Amino acid sequence: MKRELQDQRIALFIDFENLVTRTGFTPETFDLQPALDALLEKGKVVFRRAYADWTRFPEATRGLHDKGVELVDVPPSTRAGKNGADIRLVIDALELAYRREHIDTFVIASGDSDFCPLAYKLREDDRTVIGLAFKESTSPLFVKACDEFVYLRPPVARRREGGAREKERPKEKVVPDVAREAAASILGRATAPVNPSAIKAAIVRREPDFDERDHGFSSFNRLLEALEKEGLIRREQGAKGQWYVVAP
Repeated sequence: MKRELQDQRIALFIDFENLVTRTGFTPETFDLQPALDALLEKGKVVFRRAYADWTRFPEATRGLHDKGVELVDVPPSTRAGKNGADIRLVIDALELAYRREHIDTFVIASGDSDFCPLAYKLREDDRTVIGLAFKESTSPLFVKACDEFVYLRPPVARRREGGAREKERPKEKVVPDVAREAAASILGRATAPVNPSAIKAAIVRREPDFDERDHGFSSFNRLLEALEKEGLIRREQGAKGQWYVVAP
């Protein structure tokens, strides 16, 4: 039986050191809730695990525990340059995929291209792979390796923008023209159902600073729903519960 959008079973793997290196987040300001909110729109997050040498990030442990995240302590990087957290994360993700067939979506919170082989392997096993990281510190190779990519926004950027931007965001949901144009362009050439991430990528190519929240949508899925209501796209559900987009 096909699963509804909100019935996906999601496993979240966090490469914590990657997320707090060269980004606007610090261990004490790291907030997982926005990411969880986005994932909960897709289904139930049944597995949450974060990897790091936690002696380096003690300020972050309480907040992660409060969100139900299991903390896996790994040794510091070796002299050979291999990160122990990366290796442990890959092993655990593959083991979970083999042992828990009911988990159909794997979220890898990292921007590191070293996770490309893991993403490809999970997709070969008919799992949906979602990347989660900051755009400025994410490898384009890893973005392409995933079925979908969710970009986080550093708190520094929000503070720099100030409260004015939040006030400028419209309360009413208005479908932007750039979204209509991108959907029409992608679907006009497509000969098969399209992953929603392809439409998001087409929008970003046209408008690099695009953020659906600036138009009143809490997530990109909500924007797709609005496009569907306007008759501009039609959504179909795949065998594993993921959604695809086709021409109306």
